[in-house]
Amino acid sequence: MIAPIVFIAGVIAIIALLFFLERGRLMRKSTWAVLRASGWQKFRVGTFWHTYVYARFPKEYIGYALKKALPNYNTAARQSAADHYHGKVLPTALAEAFVTHDHALDLPNLEQIIPYPVARRLVLQGPPDIAVFDCPCRATRENPCTPIQVCMIVGQPFVDFIVEHHPEKSRRVTSAEAVEILRAEHARGHIHAAYFKDAMLDRFYAICNCCKCCCGGIEAMMKHGVPLLTASGYVARVNEILCAGCGMCESVCPFDAVQVNGHSNVIWDKCMGCGVCAGQCPNDAMELVRDERKGVPLDVRALS
Repeated sequence: MIAPIVFIAGVIAIIALLFFLERGRLMRKSTWAVLRASGWQKFRVGTFWHTYVYARFPKEYIGYALKKALPNYNTAARQSAADHYHGKVLPTALAEAFVTHDHALDLPNLEQIIPYPVARRLVLQGPPDIAVFDCPCRATRENPCTPIQVCMIVGQPFVDFIVEHHPEKSRRVTSAEAVEILRAEHARGHIHAAYFKDAMLDRFYAICNCCKCCCGGIEAMMKHGVPLLTASGYVARVNEILCAGCGMCESVCPFDAVQVNGHSNVIWDKCMGCGVCAGQCPNDAMELVRDERKGVPLDVRALS
């Protein structure tokens, strides 16, 4: 008799929790779409709830990770975190290719491009649905970089979920508007990264436009040793004739990959090929060049 009572109580508790989280509804349309995409198995084992908490409360999720979880991770935990949640650095042209892609694309296993054991599927509609969202990383900071609404959610069911659950912090944008945002962020000296997460249907879901002072991904990598980002497939190269040794590239590099000693020197093993140095150099003395040792670029034009 006790078992049925416990089961019924559990069901009632879940319904009450959903009613509270969904703000007076049992389940909003976008939540149901995420649940359908996740499948009953992931609901049963709890993965759906991970998805829900991450997408519903991203500021709190990331804030906890940065302030509480990551500082206490050992080496194995750091690698495990990166295995399940990771990003691919994108030069601006490749980020623009994502948001202007004009036909459907579903690549289940980008193992050569996304060198992690899980969450390496790429799904794009053509043209993709896009929403910009208040960057959770910047929102956790006391004095964040501005503008805050620069995080790009790409594709369904994620866009509908973010817009429905965060109407005051997000908005839908066209591909042309997304390109303008990407270029503006590049001009500010911020990097682009395509993010993949196992709890987000094991696939790509966002393009983050990251500043080195606020970005949780960069902090996780540089401060806590979590290998969360993988290189773009490019590396920075200095034109020593044009280089004035001003130090701009050294100061803006989010990965400490440039040192100036008379002229700029790129530290190869630290360079992620983001292109921030090239965008900020006042003398056009820096450029990105393809380097096969830095992995395969995530270029949707080549994958189509």
